[in-house]
Parts: sequence; structure tokens; C-alpha cells
Amino acid sequence: TIAGMLFTLALPIQAQPNASPPRTKPAMSNPTPLLTFKTAIERLFTAPKIQSEWFAPAFLSQIPLAQIEQLIAELKTNLGDYQTVQPEGDAYVVTFARGKVLTQIALSPEGQITLLWFRPYPTAISPNEAIQQLKTLPGEVNFLVLEGSQELAALNADRPLAVGSTFKLAVLRALEQQIRSGQQSWAKVVALQPQWKSLPSGILQTWFDGALVTIQSLATLMISQSDNTATDALIQIVGRASVEALTTRNQPFLTTREAFILKVPENQMWLDRYRKSNLEQKRQVLNELAQVPLPAGNSLMGSPTALDIEWFFTPRELCQLMKEVADLPLMHVNPSALLNPGDWTQVAYKGGSEPGVLNLTTQLRDRKGKTYCISATWNNATAPLDDAKFFALYS
Repeated sequence: TIAGMLFTLALPIQAQPNASPPRTKPAMSNPTPLLTFKTAIERLFTAPKIQSEWFAPAFLSQIPLAQIEQLIAELKTNLGDYQTVQPEGDAYVVTFARGKVLTQIALSPEGQITLLWFRPYPTAISPNEAIQQLKTLPGEVNFLVLEGSQELAALNADRPLAVGSTFKLAVLRALEQQIRSGQQSWAKVVALQPQWKSLPSGILQTWFDGALVTIQSLATLMISQSDNTATDALIQIVGRASVEALTTRNQPFLTTREAFILKVPENQMWLDRYRKSNLEQKRQVLNELAQVPLPAGNSLMGSPTALDIEWFFTPRELCQLMKEVADLPLMHVNPSALLNPGDWTQVAYKGGSEPGVLNLTTQLRDRKGKTYCISATWNNATAPLDDAKFFALYS
């Protein structure tokens, strides 16, 4: 349920917009005499057409040329005309008219690209300018910027929209409350149950039944990898009612497994019945869905589907939830790639998406101790979203 801009082109497409740069330096094998790392990067952004022979066959076996062309085109569309490329440490900075892209590259001895990694940094714009551009997006959009409790900018900030996996902040808050009260403990060990298994994103869906994990491990995976199985496990552990107490709008509070089952075309009968039911009847439907198998993982790709089967929050509600959990160490395992974590003393981030749904919510603390929350959501039930444009505005 989490998707994001493709930042790392050495690997298959990442599942969420928080990819990190390669931990090792690019392989510094000697490229062909006429091609340097700098000219290889420059060629990507200046040549009339990107050529397949520029890339190693193993690279193209993972990322098709059309996908590379699309990403380069999106970067140029969002950031404007190419200007220069200059080395910076082990990487390079590509400068455009409206921003910069931190880039890492590796070449084979034959001069073909074997690794390509991008992190865009659009030039800063005012919140009001961001709002004007957000207003041009098709569908529904909301946006909020807070400095402490002071509102710096807002657009439909009290309008609830579907937020995808950002709902996991509410699950974490319910867990944190129970840990504070002594009902749960970070160190508590639980056995992974088959009924908790969901679809990716995440890794726990592939683990064996009965695997021992701590509550803290589940929570960390839920936030840092948006692990859906970890999320559903925690909803069962803290109790659905505990999460619903934090968000009366979202009742019944769906697990990711339940949402997946209701959304697939082969379960239209279940979806119709759920939609026509009152609250208690909906709870009965969910009880019966426990016996329905999970759909195939690729059955939810493509067009927006049943966007009423989601989790709905306003930006104010998300910023409040984020404020209550932002100091937990697990919130800092995986900061967003939409900012430079080195510019802040603390970054807490959660994003979420499915086709037609995208949310980004971040709390930041600067070197003067001021905290900021930035939350933005975009819903469009009629067409896929231009993720790259939304990410660029948010960044």
C-alpha cells in the first residue's frame, strides 16, 4: 500500500518514498577512456534520446529502459532545464533551474551504467506558492504546515482524505498508550500468527508461522518499512477498539488484510455487502472475512479501486498523532528521502499510498529546537497520481 518515486535504479523499484543511498561507494572500475562519471550523468539529461547501450544488460534486466526514460523526464519536468553537474564527495550534484539532484553512478569497465541513484532537492518555494500549485492537481488535496502549534499554511486542513499507510501512526499511538499504562511492553515477545499475515509492503508476510518477535520489532517494521503484517499484528495485540478510540471516523478500523480482500474484483460481493451495512453489520462482515484467503499481490495494481475502503484523516489529526509519537526512537530509523536529514536534529516521517491515494507527513526539529509538521494528502478516484510532481512540491 506504499509506493514512491524511484530513487535507486540499481535495484527493483522501491516500495516507499524513503529509499536511502547505497551504503558502499560506487564501484570505481575504470570506464572507457572517453567516458567519465560526470559525462555519463550529463549525457542522461542532455542527450535527445537515452540509449539502451549506455546500461549494463544486468541493470536493464531489473529496470526497463522505458522506466529510466520516464524518471529522467519527470526530473526534468519538475526541476526545469539542466544546468551543470559537479562532484560532491562520493557523489555528484546535478543542478537544474528549479532544484538539484544528488546522484551516484557506477560504470563497468566497458563504460556501461551498473548503478544509478537519485535524490532530488527542489528549490525552496513559499508555502503559499505550494498551495497554489497543489490547487491545480485533479481530485482532492489537503495541506498543512505547523511551527509548533502555530499554523503557517493550510489548504483544506480540516477535510479528511484517504491516507494509505499513514494510518499506522494511529496504531503506534494506541500501542504507545498501552505501554505507558503497563498493558504492553516493548520487550514483550509474541509468536507470529498466520491470521496476521498480509500482503507487502514489508517482510514479515514471508516469515514462518510462530516466529518470535518483540512488540518493539513489530512497531519498528510497521513504521520504517510500512510492514503490513506487523501492522495487522499490532492491531490484534492492542485491540481494534483501542485504535478506534483515537479516530471515531474510522470505524470499523480496518486491518490491511481486510482492506486488500475487500478491494479485489473477485470479492465484489463482500464489498457490496460491506458498503450496505451499518456499523455492527460491518463488524460481522469483517469477522467472516477472516476465512477468506488473501488475494494475489498483483491484483491491486493499476487504477484506483474502492477508495472508500481506506483510512481517513485530516492533516491536523495526522500532525497531532505524529507529535505524540515523534520522539520514539523507532520513528527515526528511516527518514524520508524527500529531505536532507542532516539539515535537522530530528526527523520523524510516515507516508502512505495506493493507486489514487498519496499522503506524506513529517515532523522536523531544527537546531534552535523548533518543531515543524508538514502533512499533505492527494486523492483522485479517476486516474493514477503524478507521484513525482507531488513529491517535488512537498520536498
